[in-house]
Amino acid sequence: MQTSRTYRNRFLSAAVLGMLLASSSLPARAASKEIIELQTQVQQLMDMVQRIQSTLDTRLGVITHLAEQTADDANRVTATVNALQQKINAQNEAGGGKIDAVSGQVQSLNDSVDELKSRIAKLDKSIQELQSQSQAAQAPPANAAPMAGSTAPGVPSGAQTPPLQETFQAGVRDYNAAHYEVAAGEFQDVLHYYPLDDLAGAAQFYLGEIAYRQQNYAEAVKAYNAVLEGFSGNAKAPAAQLRKGLSLLQMNKKEAGVHELRLLIQRHPQTPEAAQARTKLNGLGVRPAAR
Repeated sequence: MQTSRTYRNRFLSAAVLGMLLASSSLPARAASKEIIELQTQVQQLMDMVQRIQSTLDTRLGVITHLAEQTADDANRVTATVNALQQKINAQNEAGGGKIDAVSGQVQSLNDSVDELKSRIAKLDKSIQELQSQSQAAQAPPANAAPMAGSTAPGVPSGAQTPPLQETFQAGVRDYNAAHYEVAAGEFQDVLHYYPLDDLAGAAQFYLGEIAYRQQNYAEAVKAYNAVLEGFSGNAKAPAAQLRKGLSLLQMNKKEAGVHELRLLIQRHPQTPEAAQARTKLNGLGVRPAAR
């Protein structure tokens, strides 16, 4: 009995000890499992942070590269703008030298218009002459002079008189071909034989142009003055004033030249010559209109 009681007590003691050991080992295993889970989560977080850091590094590198490209593009654009600005400034500075060529082209167009106008005027005069001759032929006076040699008022008669249109057009052709002496003679004939005709003013202008091309600016100014004073209503008056101003500038008479260009802008503001005058004044750094 005593033995069985002893065994039972030992068994109970062993059971209690086992239960105690079992109860003490459960929290240890649970804590260990939680630690492992935490370590796993920490490792996952560290991996995630590394991936994020890697992504950020990659994106930062791309952004840095794009920033460098943008800076390079901006520098190239700036250089291009500066080059264009320099080109524009150079063109503005050289604009004064190109005015002569532009003016020549405009004058050629104006010449064509002037010739057409002159031909129309001549046709009108011819019609009037024919009407007058027809009326005179119907009732001629007893001692009337023959009508065959009659001409329009202001136009000299005679077999040696050169034809107006042909002479002027020949002068323009010779001028364009740089045959200045021949052209000057033809324009002088127009002035001599037809001083009251509209083409006389154009002929006087071309005499100034010949002197201008030969760099005889003082003579050119005289010829242009003759247009402005004797043919103020002529179509060549704006061109004559423009060329007079340019001639004075070529003679280093800046104040007088600027005055003529401003006067042209004031008198003929909507003409191509006025636009050329503004360009020239801007190139000189001068206001187109006086204060």
